[in-house]
Amino acid sequence: MKSLFLALLFTVSLVVTAQEPLKPQQLPQKKVSNTYHGVTLEDPYQYLENLDDPVVMTWMTDNANYATSVLNQISGKEELFNKMKELVDRRAAIIFNVNITNSNIYYYLKRMPGEEIAKMYRRDGYAGNERLFFDPTKYKNTSDKIYTISSITPNISGDKIAVSVAANGSENPELLLFKESGEQYDEVLELAWGISWHLNGGSFFYSKINTKDVTDMNRLKNMSVYEHVVGTQQDHDTKVFSAEDFKTVGMKPLEIPFINYNKEISMNMLLALSVDKNLSIHLSDPKTGGFDWEDVINKNDKVVSVRVNPKHIYCLTYNDAPNYKIISIPVDNLNISQAKTVVKESESEIISDFQLTKDGLYYTTVKNGVEAKVYFLPHGTINPKELKLPFTAGQANLSVKGAEFSDIWVSIAGWTSPNKRFLYHAASNTFTHQPLSTPAEYPELKDLVAKEVLVKSHDGEMIPVSIIHNKNLKMNGQTPAAIYGYGSYGISIEPFFSPITLAYTLYGGVLAVPHVRGGGEMGDAWHKAGQKTNKHNTWKDAIATAEYLIAQGYSSPEKMSIFGGSAGGIFVGRSITERPDLFVAAAPLVGCMNPVRMEETPNGPVNTPEFGTVADPKEFEGLLAMDSYHHLTPNTKYPAALITAGINDPRVIAWQPSKFAAKMQHDTSSDAPVLFLTNFKGGHGGRTTITQTLTDFSNVFSFFYWQSGHPAFKLKGEVKD
Repeated sequence: MKSLFLALLFTVSLVVTAQEPLKPQQLPQKKVSNTYHGVTLEDPYQYLENLDDPVVMTWMTDNANYATSVLNQISGKEELFNKMKELVDRRAAIIFNVNITNSNIYYYLKRMPGEEIAKMYRRDGYAGNERLFFDPTKYKNTSDKIYTISSITPNISGDKIAVSVAANGSENPELLLFKESGEQYDEVLELAWGISWHLNGGSFFYSKINTKDVTDMNRLKNMSVYEHVVGTQQDHDTKVFSAEDFKTVGMKPLEIPFINYNKEISMNMLLALSVDKNLSIHLSDPKTGGFDWEDVINKNDKVVSVRVNPKHIYCLTYNDAPNYKIISIPVDNLNISQAKTVVKESESEIISDFQLTKDGLYYTTVKNGVEAKVYFLPHGTINPKELKLPFTAGQANLSVKGAEFSDIWVSIAGWTSPNKRFLYHAASNTFTHQPLSTPAEYPELKDLVAKEVLVKSHDGEMIPVSIIHNKNLKMNGQTPAAIYGYGSYGISIEPFFSPITLAYTLYGGVLAVPHVRGGGEMGDAWHKAGQKTNKHNTWKDAIATAEYLIAQGYSSPEKMSIFGGSAGGIFVGRSITERPDLFVAAAPLVGCMNPVRMEETPNGPVNTPEFGTVADPKEFEGLLAMDSYHHLTPNTKYPAALITAGINDPRVIAWQPSKFAAKMQHDTSSDAPVLFLTNFKGGHGGRTTITQTLTDFSNVFSFFYWQSGHPAFKLKGEVKD
C-alpha cells in the first residue's frame, strides 16, 4: 500500500517504572488567544508547544507511563500480540525494498523470524546465491539507538552502493557507502537525501537537510544539492544547486530541489519537490560542464510523474483529464505544447502508474479504488491491451530494470490475497511466478470476505467503502467494527494484505476502509474534493460510513471505533468531535490535530499546498474547520481515545497530538479513558522493530475491543456483562 501503510506503524513509549503509575492529573489551562482575520481563538494549551519545558515533558512522560500500564492490563492483548507475531513469522523470510542493477545484481532487505529489524542482502540474479551484505544491528553498536535501513541506491553498474540508515525511527539519514564486495568506504554523509549516481559510477548528487533538529523552522527551508565523490569526506563536497544561486529557475524556499542523472537521455534532471503533486522539471547537459537549466515542465502542466527512454519523456498528467492520461514529449523537441497523447483518459478507470521497457509502455489502472488492471502498449502501436492477471487484483504494482530492458515484474494483491510477484513475458503474453518472500498459508483467514459497497455521503456523493469480515457474520448490530482512513495528498488506500491488520478480524470484528475524498481513488477531482476548504468532505465521508455500518446491521455506536495516522488524524479527530455519539473509541496516531498552528512547525509551511495557509482568509476558514483541537467542547461525552506522538517526529511535531490529548482530557464528560502515549525514542511511525510494531497494533486493537465490551478483552479486575 505504498507509503500509506507505513504511516500506521506508530510507536510507543519504552519507559518502564518500578510500580504501577497513577493516573496523571489534568493539565491546567492558561489563557492565550490568537486572532486570524478578525476571528479570535482561545488556545488554553499553547504552552505545550514548548517541548523544552520540563513541566511539559514530565506531563508527557507521566501520561506515557500511565497509558502503557493501562494497555498492558487488557486481558486479551498478549494473546493478540502472539497471534500477530505467529502470522507475521509464518513466512521464513520477508523480502522488500528490492533494487536490481543493470548487471542483474539484487540488493534488498530481508527479515527472518526472530529478527527485530531487516538486514541487507545481495544476490546474483533471481536464482543466484545470497549473502548478507550489511547488518544495521551492528552499526555503531550503541545500546540506546536502533538503526534501520531506509534506502538502498546502487550505482548504474552496481559496483558501489549507497545505504541510508537512521536511528530510533527518525528521518535524519546517515549515508554509508560500500563496494560491491561489502567493504565500506570511510566517509559517512550526514543528512544526505535523494541519491542519484552519475554515469561514471564514482560520484553522485544528493539533497541535504539543513539540521537534525526537528523543531528548527529552517530544517527544510532553502535546501541545496551537493555533489559527492566517493572516497572523499563530506566537507569537500561541492554545492551544485541552491535557489539563491539559480534564481532564474524560480525554486521556492519550501520546495526541495532534487537532481537526478538520467542515463536514458544522458541529461541532468532538476525537480522541485513538495506536497504539491504537480512537478516542475528542468534539464541540463552534463557535457557542457555546467548547469544551464532548461525549463521543460512547470506546475501548470499538471504532471505528476515522468518516465524516460532515449526518444521520449513520458508524463502522467491530469491536464484536461481528471482520471489521468499519458503523454509523450520528443527528446529532440522538448516542448510540452507539442506533446502527443499515447494513452487516453478512461471514463471509469484511474491511471495510477506506468513504466517503460524496451518493448513498450505498461500502465496500471484502478476502478473505485479497489479494482486494479494492467495494460501494455507495445512501441509503435496505438491500442493498449489488457493483461490477463494470474488472479483478480485489488492493487497492482510495476517494477522494471530500466527502459533498455524487457524485464517487468507485476506484483498483485487484495484485501484477503497475499501479495504475489510475477515476471511478465511480453513475447508469449505469460507470467512466471517469481516470489522473493517465502510463501505462507493463512487458513484462519479463509472465511474472510471483502465487500465493496457505495455509501451515500452528506451531499449525495457515493463513497466507495471496503468492508472486510468473516463470511458468517450475524448482521445484528452487535459486532465490534473499526474504521480506518486517511484522505489526503491524493494518496489512495489500495487493497493490501496485512496479517497484522487482518488479525483484528480473528476476534469477530469488522474492518471498514472508506475511500474518502482527499485521496486519489477516484482521480484528481476526488483529491480536490477533500483538500483545503473542501476538507470537510473527508470526515463527513467517514461519518457517513459509520452511519451505513449501523444502518446495515454491521455494528452499533457502542461497538464502533475509528483510527488513522498522520494526516489521517484529521479524519479521526473531526469525526469524533463532530459526531462523538457514533463511536465508542478512537485512535489518532501521530496525528495532525491542530492544523491552525501547523505553520508554526518546521514541516507546516511545506504542507500549505494541501491544507491551506492562515495568511489567506478563506484557507484559514478551511484550516479552522479541520482543526480537531479547536472543535473540542467542554462537557461533551467523547469516546475513549488512544492518542500517540513521537518525540522525534519531523512531520507532525509532538505537541500537535499533545495539545489535543490535554484538551480532550479536560473537556470530556465521559468516564471513558483518554490515553496519551508518546514514543520518546521514535518519530513519525515505522522505522522500528517488529516487536514494537506488533505492540503498537495490539495496543490499538485490544483497546478498541476492550471499549466495545468484547469478553476476551477486559481490564484486570474489571467485570463486564
